[in-house]
Amino acid sequence: MIELDHLTKNFGPHRAVDGISFSVSKGEVLGFLGPNGAGKSTTMRMITGYLAPTSGTARIVGYDVRTDPVAVKRCLGYLPEGAPAWPDMTPMAFLHFAAQIRGFDGKAAEARVGAAAEKANLRDVMHQPIGTLSKGFKRRVGLAQALLHDPAVLIMDEPTDGLDPNQKHEVRKLIAEMAGDKAIIISTHILEEVDAICSRAIVIAKGRIVADETPEGLERRSDRHNGVSLTVPDGQAGQAAALIEALGDVERVERLSDTRLFCRPAAQRPIASAVAQVLRQNNIGFEELYVERGRLDEVFRTITQGEEPVTEASHA
Repeated sequence: MIELDHLTKNFGPHRAVDGISFSVSKGEVLGFLGPNGAGKSTTMRMITGYLAPTSGTARIVGYDVRTDPVAVKRCLGYLPEGAPAWPDMTPMAFLHFAAQIRGFDGKAAEARVGAAAEKANLRDVMHQPIGTLSKGFKRRVGLAQALLHDPAVLIMDEPTDGLDPNQKHEVRKLIAEMAGDKAIIISTHILEEVDAICSRAIVIAKGRIVADETPEGLERRSDRHNGVSLTVPDGQAGQAAALIEALGDVERVERLSDTRLFCRPAAQRPIASAVAQVLRQNNIGFEELYVERGRLDEVFRTITQGEEPVTEASHA
């Protein structure tokens, strides 16, 4: 559904995107991550045909963005960063305008606008000037225009930017409901979004891919993966830490407070059962004990600060 082939973009002497290649299949929700200035938005603008590549290309449902940009735009919905819209227009007028551009009129346009407004939950503001709407509602107007023609491919740049927690939940639920029938790319800096709705994550830094895995795979890169956090009775943290550190699969124990410990595993081996057992054997109770999955924020910092780029064969 989406194919990038050595996509490159230069701005003068600066190379913003450096030979990126990957593909996205129907049913995938790809989280596209990177620090500010990594090349995320530039890549998405090239995928959607709004910015010409310096070299390489992208294909949407088989159409090449360089040679068939109009066909590409028919197949995709695009929510750009900021999603500009005319402030004096109402969402109703704007969406009808977008429908007309897409080739719908009459009852077909009415149906498309109604369905898009329903999905983006715009019912209460359809006749209010866009310039008077909150940032969250403006974002949802942009989302509605991206969904208007029920595209096979969705490209969204920060889709939940400016939304409150309830609105974020609604948008994430909508993306999850659509995912089975579409190929979706979401550019975001919100790591919880990747964990919540993405089936795969690509991380770029300095215009190059540095990771291409499932969110779970990224979490496993954390040296906290399979670590154990626990709370013991006051006064027993020292004894508990010494007993746990003597276990073969435990690298070290960190005392976070007088009662809280974090047990870091050696080579990410599972240690929860052994930790619980040694405490019980020595009559040390624990009020809570849970296993860490690994932290995406920690992994993100590590892999965007100097790790070698992923080769094309790395994601098979």
